[in-house]
Amino acid sequence: MYTSYFGLKENPFNLTPDPRYLYLSRHHKEAFDHLLYGINERKGFIVITGGIGTGKTTLLRALLAQLNSSIKSALIFNPSVSDEELLITINQEFDIDAERKGKTKKEHLDILNHFLLETFSQGKNAVLLIDEAQNLSHTVLEEIRMLSNLETEKEKLLQIVLVGQPELRELLAAPALRQLKERITVWYDLMPLAREDVRTYIEHRLLVAGAKGNLGFSWWAINAIYAYSKGHPRRINAVCDRALLIAYSKNEFKVTRNTVVKAINDIRGDIFERGSKRWNRKYTLITAFLALMAVLIAGGWYLIIEKPEPVLPEPSSQLQEKSSILLDEETSLALLFKLFYEKKRHGNNVADGIHLGIFLFKIKPERYIMLRKPFRMHINSNPASEETYLLIKEVTADGAIVINSAGKDREVSKGFVLQHCEGIGSWIFPYYDEEKDWNLGTSGPDVLRFQQILQANGYPVEATGLYGNITIEMVRRFQSDFGLKADGIIGVRTRGLLYQMSEDRE
Repeated sequence: MYTSYFGLKENPFNLTPDPRYLYLSRHHKEAFDHLLYGINERKGFIVITGGIGTGKTTLLRALLAQLNSSIKSALIFNPSVSDEELLITINQEFDIDAERKGKTKKEHLDILNHFLLETFSQGKNAVLLIDEAQNLSHTVLEEIRMLSNLETEKEKLLQIVLVGQPELRELLAAPALRQLKERITVWYDLMPLAREDVRTYIEHRLLVAGAKGNLGFSWWAINAIYAYSKGHPRRINAVCDRALLIAYSKNEFKVTRNTVVKAINDIRGDIFERGSKRWNRKYTLITAFLALMAVLIAGGWYLIIEKPEPVLPEPSSQLQEKSSILLDEETSLALLFKLFYEKKRHGNNVADGIHLGIFLFKIKPERYIMLRKPFRMHINSNPASEETYLLIKEVTADGAIVINSAGKDREVSKGFVLQHCEGIGSWIFPYYDEEKDWNLGTSGPDVLRFQQILQANGYPVEATGLYGNITIEMVRRFQSDFGLKADGIIGVRTRGLLYQMSEDRE
């Protein structure tokens, strides 16, 4: 209903598991890596657990899209079957055993074994993925354990992925399933999104759905969404979908906290009640203040109350100029997109297969001088007001060129930037449908470009195009300097930061 009003191609917050919308938070990326590692290295049993709505099914869908033609897969969504029905379903998913009627359990097993041996002889792999595995019975789990016996002297013929809710761990801990548990070599518990990931998750889904920067959620709205959802993507989708509908009905392009609270109340029925009484405004403000304090303390910030020094009033002209370059969420995002498209040789067209993501990083304010492309810096503003941004078009020797609310260039000093910016930057990053990670042993023009960017930013590495030990050491140092996980792997977030620190027009 609201998609055409907001200029979207489709509903960005559908609850169906669409792999195009998968947002790889740190936890989701690690879970994805565990899956690929277990399958490619033929580890046999892999278990992924996570709470309801944490994105497990979407992760499986994305995994299937990632697997190449050398890996044959069978996906089972309804594990509430008998052991014989399981065999029949597996063979059906592998597209074998067309004539299923009248066969015994042993015959179904022999057909599967023959298929797996033939697949292995062709240099291929086979993976069985079972979603909602917490619903499996002990009998069926024992049958699955027996399937893991299908192997050669050196390799497992079938890789088995069990994905389920936390109850799956409790199920596998049963004494009767001890033999199965001992065979599991890869475990991962998928956690909900962290608070700082929620905004990026929402902006990612909006961009995939075709948003052009004219639609946004306020900082307070994001906080309310996180407080309600606890970082669970399914809950985030539900409240965002309802919030957009409410914003549409009010002819608004910015989703505020009040809109989100109304959406939550619609979904849960007065979520902010105690007993039979609605929380009053005073209690809500106290809760918001305590939540803000918790965020500041968790981030290493401390509140020091002291007598302020007298400040001379600024001339009215300076106040007016200052207010014009401190932009709200909607204005800063729209102008950021405008700057991005202006730098593209092909105007407003983005090539097929390329998506635009908003990347958010915690950056020490003094490191802003290393950024090469337009970006926003979050401003230390009054906690009671909406969030404010400084949109930096270009870093200069003395400070920066920023964009004011009228879209005009304005010069500011380095001191101004350091005084007002709190160290949270965001920018637009074009990424492809099929992203890959670069690590030790890989080579090619992309590796060469990464090495050249590192070199230009003070990380001494020889630009050879081969990802060697020195490169991995410099990548780790680079990641550590900018608050990324120092694993030496150039994944999508490291690539997004390298993109920002390069001079190219990718």
